[in-house]
Amino acid sequence: MKKFFLIIMVSTLGIYASIAQSQKLGYVDTDYILKNIPSYQAAQAQLDKISVDWQKEIETIYTQIDKMYKDFQAEKVLLTEEMRNKRENDIVAKEKEAKDLQKKYFGKEGDLYKKRQELVKPIQDEVFNAVKDIASEGNYAIIFDTAGSLNMLYTDPKLDKSDEVLKKLGYKN
Repeated sequence: MKKFFLIIMVSTLGIYASIAQSQKLGYVDTDYILKNIPSYQAAQAQLDKISVDWQKEIETIYTQIDKMYKDFQAEKVLLTEEMRNKRENDIVAKEKEAKDLQKKYFGKEGDLYKKRQELVKPIQDEVFNAVKDIASEGNYAIIFDTAGSLNMLYTDPKLDKSDEVLKKLGYKN
């Protein structure tokens, strides 16, 4: 009985070993691919400009808040209690406005995120679909992305499919 189980285990391991050896692997560098797609570069430039513009708008509000606060400190002794409270409330309201605007633009589901989804995601989906097509056409079991946090100590350049993805997308490098 022990010999039977031993034979089954050895056979099973042999089958798994032969399957593992027959698997084709490849990798791509999505950073490299995206840098070679002009529409991605244009989308990134547009996002950067929008981000800078929105940041300047927020900084302008914070400059106004700073001026309001300094003016308040300088005039505080001359103001009545009611006037002091009103000025303090105005400053707090302006700070809330700035924080709300910052959240609206740069928050988790903010306008910048939505704009990125609108401009960049279709390009990333196109790249993903090209990788998927290359994997299925070439019978690759796994294609890694070296641009991510995956640490690959050595990669054989013959397994790099990045240029093939660019070619499939219609771009030459």
